[in-house]
Amino acid sequence: MQQPAGTTPMSKEMQDCVEACMSCHSACEETMSSCMQMGGQAQMQIMRALIDCSETTRMCADMMMRRSPMSADMCALCAKACDTCAEACMSLPDDPQMMACADACRRCAQTCRTMAGATM
Repeated sequence: MQQPAGTTPMSKEMQDCVEACMSCHSACEETMSSCMQMGGQAQMQIMRALIDCSETTRMCADMMMRRSPMSADMCALCAKACDTCAEACMSLPDDPQMMACADACRRCAQTCRTMAGATM
């Protein structure tokens, strides 16, 4: 991707984090659809975690792409949302969609923790 004039290119770590956030966002959105079809009270708790994670990952990616000075703080929050969502998805270990989402959440949490400690 070509950078606009006057902007510093994103580091490889930041690019990886943005990609992990967007991948996690997609996984959460797909899993929400699957979860809605299941119904039930347990799925309502999972849905809350999925929604929080989906929205947080999208916002985190957006903030990094625009080089927000609050990106590191957002990455820390995003890692927490991803950890919570992965844990919620793990409550249904026999569901392949839930396990795929949990994996995406764990990958995103790890890259976000790295970025939260980095100077942006």
